[in-house]
Amino acid sequence: MPAAASFAASMGSLGIGHHDPVVAYDDSGGMSAGRLVWMLRILGHQAALLDGGLGAWPGELETGPRDRQGVDHPIRPWPNQLLADTDEAAEAGMNPDRVLIDSRSPDRYFGDNEPVDPQAGHIPGAINLPFGDNLTNDGRFCPPDELRARFEKAGLVEGDVPVMYCGSGVSACHNLLAFEHAGLGQALLYPGSWSQWSNDNDRPVETS
Repeated sequence: MPAAASFAASMGSLGIGHHDPVVAYDDSGGMSAGRLVWMLRILGHQAALLDGGLGAWPGELETGPRDRQGVDHPIRPWPNQLLADTDEAAEAGMNPDRVLIDSRSPDRYFGDNEPVDPQAGHIPGAINLPFGDNLTNDGRFCPPDELRARFEKAGLVEGDVPVMYCGSGVSACHNLLAFEHAGLGQALLYPGSWSQWSNDNDRPVETS
């Protein structure tokens, strides 16, 4: 996670005040925009994801920059109760009463492919729910009841507070938003994710 002061400065430089609603989009299924939306929401900011991304926009597109005058954006600390550290991620994977979710693609989860980090595999005890499965074929979010069924099939029930991670804490936010959209409440993000875990040689790794 960026420092709270740096994040506030970035938002302010874009002309985004704390009371300005934000709609974010991208062209990658909401993977990147979802991270921004989740970060803003946990700080109490009104933010939403454009369902379907840029491709779903029905109107004309602009090609030039849009400048907004900078504003003061208040510095708000990240809520620690929604963030898990490495030890909590490890505990969530080994505790039968908790759930740890790996949001990466199956090939990275099983250790068949690792294009970024020094070790391949996943945190022991994690289950694999790739974030891309939250989307329909046209790139929009699945209906809430389908998302809920997906999480329930993985063993989650209402009231569970899973810990979610990915490669670097970005695409896991897509699953966090899907979990919320399914009406299951808020889950926790392990921001360091696999990059932090796999760089610690004292941490165990699973590939099955």
